[in-house]
Amino acid sequence: MKKSLKLAAVASVLATPAMAANLENPLYMPTSGEFYSKTAAGLMLKVADSSDAHVAKGHDGETEFPIWRIQEELGVGITDRIAIRGAFQYTHDADIDRQGMNHGRLGLIWRAVETYDNIVLDVYADAHLGGINKMRGAYTNAAGFQYDNYSNGRWGVDAGVRFGKTWSKLTTSAFVEVLQTFGNSNNVIDVSGLNSEMKGMLAQAGVPGEISVNLKSTTEVNFGLNAFYQVNDRWSWGAGFKYNHHADNGVESLATDINWTPGVGTMVKPKIDELIDGLSNMDDGFDEYIVTLSVANQLTDNVQVALYGEYTFDTAHANSQNGTDVKAEVGLRLNLAF
Repeated sequence: MKKSLKLAAVASVLATPAMAANLENPLYMPTSGEFYSKTAAGLMLKVADSSDAHVAKGHDGETEFPIWRIQEELGVGITDRIAIRGAFQYTHDADIDRQGMNHGRLGLIWRAVETYDNIVLDVYADAHLGGINKMRGAYTNAAGFQYDNYSNGRWGVDAGVRFGKTWSKLTTSAFVEVLQTFGNSNNVIDVSGLNSEMKGMLAQAGVPGEISVNLKSTTEVNFGLNAFYQVNDRWSWGAGFKYNHHADNGVESLATDINWTPGVGTMVKPKIDELIDGLSNMDDGFDEYIVTLSVANQLTDNVQVALYGEYTFDTAHANSQNGTDVKAEVGLRLNLAF
């Protein structure tokens, strides 16, 4: 009788479904054939800093709110150690009439190391999808360049590693990655607002009201730290820090074709070359230091909801339009796994 009771107890334990994989865990990896999706909707508040670019636009110290942000991350396990994944972000800021996809990547992640004591090392490479949309904006003598969207117009490659360890309910992890973008002329710049002298010279040279320029390639570095705690089968919380380096943009040459005549070329070309030279380093880079907190509830084995908060400290170069005195976001994230 006692033996039968013991066997029944063992069978009961084995029949109990294991706790669902937690998508908020920074070391989460889908198993073979598993599909996951993480969809976030956030509301951001920004206060512009006093960079030269903001001062020139009369925008220094101005508040931008509400800024709506949609983020999507999804993937599928090819094997238990290899997965395809993608990530996309869209931002709409009506206060500065700027909207569009501000982040996009698609690639593979490989769990290269997984030890018996829960240490893992992942290696990944993603295509940077900044070239899906053209970089759009306007250039004036007084205010310089003003963006209409968030795209840099460049394609590129992200490559990185993440690693970490799990101790019972606590998981800690870190990652470091490098982004290399490739210069191109995938941009449209409205120059109809230049001063009359420059506008007249461009007209003499047959330059249209919108031009394209050849942008330089850039190299950027990101790294971060994460902590995650599984309170019980339903509740978990997370915290993280991330550093993003955004390199200065630079113009190499005018991409728009110009049919120079001898007279116009002599008078106008030096002025246009001077303008391009002045943009060879746009001094618009910035660095972000992002702190995040989240709490998540596992509604079912397949559905999870998380509330997150994010605050960003940054240091911006003189011509950056991305520097802030305040930058905070709160939002909800819906996680699905099948």
